[in-house]
Amino acid sequence: MSTIMGSPLEPEISGGLAAAESGPGGRGESQGRIVFKRFLSNRISVVALVLYIFIIIFSISAIGLGPIPGWWHFPYSQLNPQINGGAPTGEHPFGQDRLGRDYFALNMRGVQNSVLVMLVIGLLATVLGVVVGAIAGYFRGWVDAVLMRITDVFIVIPALVIGAVVGKSSNGLGALGLAVLLGLVSWMVIARLVRGEFLTLREREFVEAARVAGASDGRIIFRHILPNAIGVIIVSSTLLIASAILLETAISYLGYGIKSPDSSLGLLIGSNQSAFSTRPWLFWWPAAFIVLLALCVNFVGDGLRDAFDPQQRRFSLRNTKENDEISAAQPQFSDDLPGGTARDDLSNGPR
Repeated sequence: MSTIMGSPLEPEISGGLAAAESGPGGRGESQGRIVFKRFLSNRISVVALVLYIFIIIFSISAIGLGPIPGWWHFPYSQLNPQINGGAPTGEHPFGQDRLGRDYFALNMRGVQNSVLVMLVIGLLATVLGVVVGAIAGYFRGWVDAVLMRITDVFIVIPALVIGAVVGKSSNGLGALGLAVLLGLVSWMVIARLVRGEFLTLREREFVEAARVAGASDGRIIFRHILPNAIGVIIVSSTLLIASAILLETAISYLGYGIKSPDSSLGLLIGSNQSAFSTRPWLFWWPAAFIVLLALCVNFVGDGLRDAFDPQQRRFSLRNTKENDEISAAQPQFSDDLPGGTARDDLSNGPR
């Protein structure tokens, strides 16, 4: 009896994350290591992750962060005499804005703020969505009904409208304030996905075994069910981060988010849209960083999805051609037996 109630039951009731695959030495591998290997096999996702990390490190090292100075010699808020009408030069490779500020420093500051908003929105929305979805999916009944109705109320209100209203009333939001606000109204999709996973997983055998072993509801939710839903959570939060930069860009573009003298990529586009025909570099540089950051996070999310869901194979033209060649090389068997006797005639028996 002690063997049933004790630790030997833990590997069984911990679900899919406790499953092991045999490695080269015959020993099992953890689920995290298996997922990591699958992710590394996706070259596009790995390159996107490396590029995303490089952009973050480059922006911090260029202009510094807080009291830490950077190697770039022009602060983003410093006014300088315009050189060559603000066009890109050797001293200002990205050019200058109409006030004479160095545009490279402004873009690096915009990348920092945009990445901060992305990460805070993703973290806050993920935590709220997981808590709401886990409680609703596990307890069901009136708890599920109340939480899902609250989710429906929030999901019909566009986050862009909420951000614009609050930003207008508060005369602009800082990067952290804007991120917290958007994170509080961006958790609904993750909550619905987590709820669906919990509704399915709560009926599995390892959950019943945990209940028999005397585990509390909190332990079952966070120790046994939640690790098995981690794939859906990570992929959903990654895609949410990719959409967060577009949301921040839209609010700052409208003038209700981050305001000058601070900088964001959306603010740079909105401030220089009138100069698109005369000085297009003021528009293209922040737009390029927005597209690059969003694509990198999307590719990382695709790689994580494929790593956590190995049954969902990516389309490969090479594999398709190889399968067609193998099928064509296989011998084709006729339905007629030698001597002109058909199989159907034999199956019908003697007449």
